[in-house]
Amino acid sequence: MANKRERPPLPPVMERYLAYLASVRGMAARTLEAYRLDIARFAGYCQKQGIVAEKATRQEVQRFMVAISAEDKAVVTVNRALASLRGFYRWLVRFGYRKDNPTELVSSLKAPKPLPVFLWVEEMAAFAALPDHAQILWPVRDKALLLTMYSGGLRISEVASLGVGRLAADLSSARIIGKGDKERYVFFSGEAVQALKAYLPIREKKLPRENPKDRLFLNQKGEGLSVSGVRWIINQYAQRSGLQKPLHPHALRHSFAAHLVNAGCDVRVVQALLGHESIATTQRYTHVNMERLKAVYAQAHPHGSKQSGNAPSAPEGPMGDNRGTG
Repeated sequence: MANKRERPPLPPVMERYLAYLASVRGMAARTLEAYRLDIARFAGYCQKQGIVAEKATRQEVQRFMVAISAEDKAVVTVNRALASLRGFYRWLVRFGYRKDNPTELVSSLKAPKPLPVFLWVEEMAAFAALPDHAQILWPVRDKALLLTMYSGGLRISEVASLGVGRLAADLSSARIIGKGDKERYVFFSGEAVQALKAYLPIREKKLPRENPKDRLFLNQKGEGLSVSGVRWIINQYAQRSGLQKPLHPHALRHSFAAHLVNAGCDVRVVQALLGHESIATTQRYTHVNMERLKAVYAQAHPHGSKQSGNAPSAPEGPMGDNRGTG
């Protein structure tokens, strides 16, 4: 309550707007407080500029956004402030305080997309080896599962639905039906092939004699693994990995793409292997490559470590001899 008493007074029209949000719109107290902070910041800016807030122009709203951006405010904070002002000016127009909304043509800032979570080559190698050491669940299946997902760059739904009949005779590739029923071919590393060769004979013993399954990956009952089943298995190993990353099934696919790009694979080849509709989706991994270059710079340049701290060592290329490298 002490903080509320210390609030600077808002222009009366802004107080009426907040009262409207509370009484008519039934806005929650915490959300209402966020709106108050945003429009109070704008009111303070207008006062310094000698502007009446409710009469501000589009240019003045834009200058306000530039000003708070210059304060190192996060993009989400700047966009939230603009959203609060949009609501305020819509209310002003609706109730006849002004005829136009100066925020209509003001664009929100583009929020940078976070880099996808992926494992460095050494981390991926250690993660794929976990079934050999953890001795949980079904190790021979789990190793084949992890390596198939990673070396083929498969989505979780794709690996869950993958049938034995879609594998090449030598197990080095497979025909995948991806999003939109689009078909593509993926390739498996030598390590993945060896893991599949070890798993398939044991899989055969699990198959029910009546109505055998085509699904490549089975549970202990001989039934095809579901998407949630694959997710649960990977989560069990993620919990034992010691990796300080939010590791999820799609991270294996991200790792596949990042490792290929880091190894110099053409981004359009990576696009085809991943089954991406748009090249822009695949180009996210070139930003991962840029992060690798920054890390190398920070390590190698005499002054790099002063700016970037101790950078992690960079990977040299994809694990194994994945044949999707071009």
